[in-house]
Amino acid sequence: MDQPRFPDLARASVLVTGGGTGIGAAITAGFARQGARVAFIDIAADASVDLAARLGEETGMRPLHIAADITDTAALAEAVELAAAAHGPVAILVNNAARDDRHVLGKVSQPDWDANHAVNLRAQFFAAQAVAAGMKVAGKGAIVNLTSTGYMMNVGDYPVYAAAKAGVVGLTKSLAGALGPHGIRVNALAPGWVMTERQRALWATPADIAAHVARQCLRREIAPADMVGPCLFLASDASSVMTAQTIIVDGGIL
Repeated sequence: MDQPRFPDLARASVLVTGGGTGIGAAITAGFARQGARVAFIDIAADASVDLAARLGEETGMRPLHIAADITDTAALAEAVELAAAAHGPVAILVNNAARDDRHVLGKVSQPDWDANHAVNLRAQFFAAQAVAAGMKVAGKGAIVNLTSTGYMMNVGDYPVYAAAKAGVVGLTKSLAGALGPHGIRVNALAPGWVMTERQRALWATPADIAAHVARQCLRREIAPADMVGPCLFLASDASSVMTAQTIIVDGGIL
């Protein structure tokens, strides 16, 4: 899918969490194709190495893969430092990493809750905290937090995940208030049901996909690449006075 060019993204220092697979891999590729200097964090080693090599050949600017556990706050801060050392202080952060594991209300333990929110909410806060100092010095920056339409739809299959993704919207608005005086914008992107390899392998049966698409105004499956344009827009100067907002990209669920 061809994307419009955003000249201000060329050479920008970009960090994507969970950028080696799924939606994150599409976003990593999108920024690389804009000429950005991209680093991405992912524990999926093989897929990440392959992605970096492929994009390096395609664009001439190989993204930096950082293998780190984002639920380890110290390791996350170190990853931000590695990205800054390689490409300059992070100017654009995309908090993409997530796990949408299904779970049953009566079987969730406190450790289950904590582990889920460590990935889906806590890491977004501490990644933003880690990049904020450099952005303040620069007097500008953009943070894009991925939430989900899943918390908006009364789906009972993942209450802990839904709580975290709702929390991302609150986090986005509060960070926008805290960082706006420094010229830093914070927005959220809410994908609908995106057909990643993970979704197809674990949950997305043909019947479920067909039923979901039938509820969309746009009657086609949503692909990871469909998230790239909105993310680039939120990261670029094209949205220079847009902050504290959530863009829903779900095909128009009826």
